[in-house]
Amino acid sequence: MNLYSTLQIGDYHINHCEDDLLIKKINSDKILCAIMDGCSTAMDSHFASTLIGKILRKIIVENGYKALYEKSCHHSLEEELKEIIKSLFNELKFVKNYLMLDEKELLATLILLVYDHAKDEGIVLTIGDGVVCINGNITEFDRDNRPDYLAYHLYNDFEEWYSRQSHILFFDHLNDVSIATDGILSFSKIKKTNSEDMINFADYLMIDRQNSNTEDMLNKKLKQLEHQYGVKPTDDLAMIRIIK
Repeated sequence: MNLYSTLQIGDYHINHCEDDLLIKKINSDKILCAIMDGCSTAMDSHFASTLIGKILRKIIVENGYKALYEKSCHHSLEEELKEIIKSLFNELKFVKNYLMLDEKELLATLILLVYDHAKDEGIVLTIGDGVVCINGNITEFDRDNRPDYLAYHLYNDFEEWYSRQSHILFFDHLNDVSIATDGILSFSKIKKTNSEDMINFADYLMIDRQNSNTEDMLNKKLKQLEHQYGVKPTDDLAMIRIIK
């Protein structure tokens, strides 16, 4: 199983990349992948996405220690995902109160993927917007650029909020799976090149396997798009791709 990732500031952004990503082993069989996209019109958007990534890493490390003492406890992937999100929900609520943060300082979308290598099963939850590709099938989650951020619901009951989440995808027999922020849809011509060929940017990054023999595949693809086709993502881009 090969893992690829890229994190790139959008051409229209100047100071900070407001996206972030996390790849973390849960145990010997399971892995968590997450991408976050901070809201550009909010406050310190890079902080929100980075904070969520740091909290998720903390949750996975703590759960790993707990598992050492709860070996008889076996959760399904869906139950495990829910527990991770619940912990994130509670941690964000605590941090918001402890640091006296404004809601606008916590606005970031989240796509969370949990994959069990032993069972060859996976689950993807999208909170907000983004793009998911499962074995060649691309799904765009778009809310007209008005994502329903997790931070909007920290005052709500978690169980009630979670029961309304419908952007959940299940898969098995992983062959090629990708998750990306909506920056993957923001490619625009930024300079003239000799090539006038048309290319589907999402397909090229999420389905095409050129350069898959190197762990830097996605960054090489982005360079090729820039220098051969003269295009770059105008919005920040975070992407993780798994090829088996």
